[in-house]
Amino acid sequence: MRRRQKRVMQKLFFIVIIPIVSLCVTFILLYVFMPARHNTPVTPVVAAPIVHDATPTVAVSVPVELKISSIAVDALVNPVGLTSTGDMAIDENPEQLAWYQFGPKPGEEGSAVIAGHYGWKNGVPSVFNDLNKLARGDQISTYGADGQVKTFVVSRSALYAPDQDATTVFKSDDGKVHLNLITCQGSWNNSARTYSERLVVFTDFLK
Repeated sequence: MRRRQKRVMQKLFFIVIIPIVSLCVTFILLYVFMPARHNTPVTPVVAAPIVHDATPTVAVSVPVELKISSIAVDALVNPVGLTSTGDMAIDENPEQLAWYQFGPKPGEEGSAVIAGHYGWKNGVPSVFNDLNKLARGDQISTYGADGQVKTFVVSRSALYAPDQDATTVFKSDDGKVHLNLITCQGSWNNSARTYSERLVVFTDFLK
């Protein structure tokens, strides 16, 4: 009887106990040597974006209005190109202004140019009749189609003959932002149908 019980116990040992012990040992080894997943940092699949300069770049819009409070100017601005003779065109309306669209917009690097009439037409005073009254330090503001306001300050004025080279009025290479205003000045030449001089007011970007 005892021998029989001994043989049964041996069978139970090999069938039940040894597998349980082996399973426990395996579990302990896995727990000790396997890295803990909850402490492992997660690497993103998508690469981090490259961070560029955070300074926004705002496009300058086309000018549609110009104001000069010191001489009570508040006028619409229309884009123009060149005449058949290669001169800057000008708006026919004496109360409105012309922006040279082949040059910079007011607020862009370089010299933007806006021109207006001088004198009287059909009893109506022209928009730039008092442009010669501007003094150094006076401010000029342009308004873009999107509402942007660009403010300039007068630096100087100069007179040109109608046929004088005015390249410097339309171009600048100092890397700065300018707005130059043009109108007629002087005495009327009836045969040539023009005034004897051109007045240019040079301004620098303020804000």
